Amino acid sequence: MVFRGSITEAADFDATADSEALYNAMKGFGSDKEAILELVTSRSNAQRQEVLAAYKSSYGQDLIGDLKYELTGNFERLIVSLMRTPPQHDAKEIHDAVQGAGTNERCLIEVLASRNNQQIHDMVEAYKEAYGSDMEEDVVRETSGHFKKMLVVLLQGTRDESGVVDADLVEQDAQDLFAAGEEQWGTDEAKFIMILGSRSVTHLKMVFDQYEKIAEKSIEDSIKSELSGDFERVMLAVVHCIRSVSMFFARRLYKSMKGLGTADNTLIRIMIARSEIDMLDIRECFRLRYEKSLYNMIKEDTSGDYKRTLLQLCGGDDDLAGEFFPEAAQIAYKMWEQSAMTKVKLRPTLLPAVDFDPAADAQALRKAMKGFGTDEDIIIDIIARRSNAQRQEIRQTFKSLLGRDLMKDLKSELSKNLERLVIGLMLTPAEFDAKMMRKAIEGVGTDEHALIEILVTRSNEGIQAMNAAYSSAYKKSLEGDIQSDTSGHFCRILTSLVQGGREEGEADLERADADAQELADACNAESDDMEMKFQTILCTRSFPHLRRVFQEFVRFTNKDIEQIIKKEMSGDVKNAFYAIVCSVKNQPSYFADRLYKAMKGLGTDDRALIRILVSRSEVDLFNIRKEFKETQDESLHDFIQVETMVGDTSGDYRKTLLLLCGGED
Repeated sequence: MVFRGSITEAADFDATADSEALYNAMKGFGSDKEAILELVTSRSNAQRQEVLAAYKSSYGQDLIGDLKYELTGNFERLIVSLMRTPPQHDAKEIHDAVQGAGTNERCLIEVLASRNNQQIHDMVEAYKEAYGSDMEEDVVRETSGHFKKMLVVLLQGTRDESGVVDADLVEQDAQDLFAAGEEQWGTDEAKFIMILGSRSVTHLKMVFDQYEKIAEKSIEDSIKSELSGDFERVMLAVVHCIRSVSMFFARRLYKSMKGLGTADNTLIRIMIARSEIDMLDIRECFRLRYEKSLYNMIKEDTSGDYKRTLLQLCGGDDDLAGEFFPEAAQIAYKMWEQSAMTKVKLRPTLLPAVDFDPAADAQALRKAMKGFGTDEDIIIDIIARRSNAQRQEIRQTFKSLLGRDLMKDLKSELSKNLERLVIGLMLTPAEFDAKMMRKAIEGVGTDEHALIEILVTRSNEGIQAMNAAYSSAYKKSLEGDIQSDTSGHFCRILTSLVQGGREEGEADLERADADAQELADACNAESDDMEMKFQTILCTRSFPHLRRVFQEFVRFTNKDIEQIIKKEMSGDVKNAFYAIVCSVKNQPSYFADRLYKAMKGLGTDDRALIRILVSRSEVDLFNIRKEFKETQDESLHDFIQVETMVGDTSGDYRKTLLLLCGGED
């Protein structure tokens, strides 16, 4: 194994001199924390063990005990953890995860899914020595079900590491996984546990590729749809580690620092465990996936001596380097290949109501709005539980039976966000999109993100229907209004997209090669020429074709198209091209990110929240929910519940959003 750690052995190492320096840094009043962190983070773990022994020999004291006494908080935890051997460190993490009130399942998953056989054996032995109990017994006591069974399998440390691959067994395992999940009602969890828990990394990578050909979806998507809870999380972690341990840890690090507050235990655990193994690769994967350096995220999210120590372990700022790395580019190539092979089954959260009676619904709605006061619960319960086609029947029946305009009645009875949401649900998809486009461009200021989101994600048929609805409602051309409200190259991109003329069909491999080469050549051209060439290809080719183009672009340039867009472009042009790339790669993930941005921070962008939940509830909102949970470690349901609480005093708006969301994950 080639190690690409950020921490290496110090040259001219002298354990006795180091122990003396540490002793001097801690004697007297106060401690020289800078000296401690500089010394500890510039030695390998093996050298730190020599310093521990030399300290005890020279001063008859335990260095770890002295460090605990002199230091405090996260800085103390970080420095003390660095002084333990890797097996001791892992053993303590597992022990902390299973002791006390509650179990830290995510820690168990992270450690056991990512360690090789020898690391697991060493950790189990260190656990027995330190705590006098059996790690497996302690884990079994604190876990249950299939989750427990998978952890027990991983704890054996018996994964095949021979490197020998049997092509027939690859085919058989792929077929068995398909038969155990997608092909049958219910899931044969034991088959997933046996194959994912024992086969070699090389073998499983080939199994995953073969599985995608059979199932027309990735193994990750199958796991998300077939499994749940901690069992789903541990199986996904195993798959992520098989694909790339470095990318797995990049994701874990990002999740430890995103949002409000930092998961310091996770951050410390990973930075220590990987600093001498693959921190350089983790840094590359981090920048590839999140478009910022790990160094800068640590810098923004932590403080003081704790921050300085973490930055030493990180080892450098990749944003300053400005280069794209071969390892990260190879991972990007594989990600695009996986995206190109996978056919995602879109799943809505809202289905047509059974035993539907439009006349009864129309009468119930009228009754809910008659007289003094309004019964919002009845209105919500009907409108948020019917498909759009059924709502159109209710709308027509309401007028036929009662001689009244349902839309006008709803507008007069409801207010604020609840009214916007309910009216949005009552419009046809084309009418709703047309209204959202109108809202984005009318008045002072333009909502460029809304224009991009709608035009990038709608089908040709959807865009053409929206154009017709816009013309009917506002007696104006949508294209004309866009052109009067935007300018420059951004205007040209939107004009191209609003034609609804994107090519359809599968990828043309030969043409994808040529397109990728054109994009690669354009990266060396003047800004205007580059943007025009990107527009010609990104705004007109089919999504399956673009997946192949972006994959081959990596091969030609050793760079990723997303990073090129971010680095070489700016403003709305960058945002538009970036949205296309994200939508091509994984449209539910793109919407999950848009929802997160609509709700995070101070205040909620209710217009974006309403727009996405209304427009995707009958298309792919279930998929969006799964992507949201994967990236944010929190369900969309919970996020909506918390983030809409402040402005929704009655709770009716929130209740309607949660009905559209469709459930807890």
